[in-house]
Amino acid sequence: MPVRRAEAEWKGKLIEGSGRLKLSSGAFEGPYSVKSRIEEGQSATNPEELLGAAHAGCFTMAVTMQLSRKRITPRRIRTIANVEVDKVGDGFAITRIELQMEADVPGIDERAFQAIPLEAKQKLPHFESAGRNRDSSDHKAAHDRFCGKLHQFHKTWHPAAV
Repeated sequence: MPVRRAEAEWKGKLIEGSGRLKLSSGAFEGPYSVKSRIEEGQSATNPEELLGAAHAGCFTMAVTMQLSRKRITPRRIRTIANVEVDKVGDGFAITRIELQMEADVPGIDERAFQAIPLEAKQKLPHFESAGRNRDSSDHKAAHDRFCGKLHQFHKTWHPAAV
């Protein structure tokens, strides 16, 4: 797999300043700011929103892959990521990412479908990448805290009736 690249540029002080995020693919380039992290209604994005989009996109593709292996083609799968950030100690941390999925998948009953996201969970590449090539105990502890929370999202499937 190729190495993916993203850029961030910041100008000014933290609260008054702003920045731009850019993906090397050219699929996205846009503003981000502290205000977009802490206030509703801002027209800029933020790292948590992008992480949620990446997580939802990756998971939706992993579910589709599992269905494809069973020769089942979904009509539509929609995944929403709710990313929670909380004050932890002197800083802030992502404490939970909950994914909610709605799926229109002909040819599979609800019980059989419920097993698919659990299979897909085991195939998500970003769970593995966060800890790869790192030996630091601090990094491992951070990875375990982060990924341990990410795994909690598997409580809310909303498959469409088939």
